[in-house]
Amino acid sequence: MNLSLEKLKVDNNLFLAPMAEITDYAFRRIAKENGAGLTYTQMVSAEGIIKNNFNTLIMLSFSRDEKPIGVQLLGNDPDILGAATRELVKFRPNVIDLNCGCPVEKVFSNKMGAYLLFEPDNIGRLVKKMVDNSEGIPISIKIRLGAKDKVNVIENAKIIEENGASLITIHARTRKEKYDVDANWEWIKKVKENVSIPVIGNGSIFSAEDAVNMMNDTNCDGVLLARGALGNPFIFNQILSLQKGEKYTPTLSEIGKTALHHIKLLEREQGLIKNLDRAKKNIIWYFKYSNGIWELIEKLYSVNSFEEIKKIVSEHINNLEQNYYSEENLKEISKKFNNKVLFWLAKEEEKILR
Repeated sequence: MNLSLEKLKVDNNLFLAPMAEITDYAFRRIAKENGAGLTYTQMVSAEGIIKNNFNTLIMLSFSRDEKPIGVQLLGNDPDILGAATRELVKFRPNVIDLNCGCPVEKVFSNKMGAYLLFEPDNIGRLVKKMVDNSEGIPISIKIRLGAKDKVNVIENAKIIEENGASLITIHARTRKEKYDVDANWEWIKKVKENVSIPVIGNGSIFSAEDAVNMMNDTNCDGVLLARGALGNPFIFNQILSLQKGEKYTPTLSEIGKTALHHIKLLEREQGLIKNLDRAKKNIIWYFKYSNGIWELIEKLYSVNSFEEIKKIVSEHINNLEQNYYSEENLKEISKKFNNKVLFWLAKEEEKILR
């Protein structure tokens, strides 16, 4: 399914979410090569943009061949968000998004992210200021169901539409729920019934079946994938295949080639020292549901070069092909993985305000 707005045309309605210290160039390119219709850079501070903060500018940079691509802003001041939007126009992203859903305590206590859900009228002012300064680039807003117990997602969605946003993403949990419960997709359906702009669904999408079920159950116009894409960029093509009534499962060879390709992209990307750590994390994600994961983790954290990482990965793939490893409790591994990712993402999102 294609999604087409007046000035945003994408090949399909499967989007990669912005994730702190994850959705860098290498991650976005891998996702795009595996079927993502739109990707986002990492969430960046609106104030950091207007102050030309070096790290902020690095995080939002993208190449022309990545288009269509979006940039997500974090902020709570209409004038600052307006100025940041005006600066972003120079980069010509295909969509500019405002985060009104981040549940991290430091973000919330600074009255940003999900805190804004308390203030529908202020959200309206923020949206209008961004639209007025976007020179026609579509403005998107990501929200949760509510800040605490009260669900006011429909009220917020209507105000967002009334002030000129082109699309809205609904993360189907409240801020209070964070990621502790399954997303309540019923609210995505209710929002879709109450606004006329496209609605993108988000939350509890870890498989192709989840994505297709969400679209069928809620009639949303597309889906935004986050944790479900970690180590599994294949999920986008899996969804596209399932929509055609087919089933696609990547082979071990495909997983291995993609993992090694990912390492090479990180190695090439400015040669940053921290990319070694990113490479290790991504490799763990690629093989997190395979036997031998603990042995792989132990080997990875003892090396200090890309060449060593590539050698370990190649050996690991060979061992898997030879059924070398004993059976692991993959269900328990999955639980630990998700908890660790949530902790790590929260820490990285806090850094955006520094």
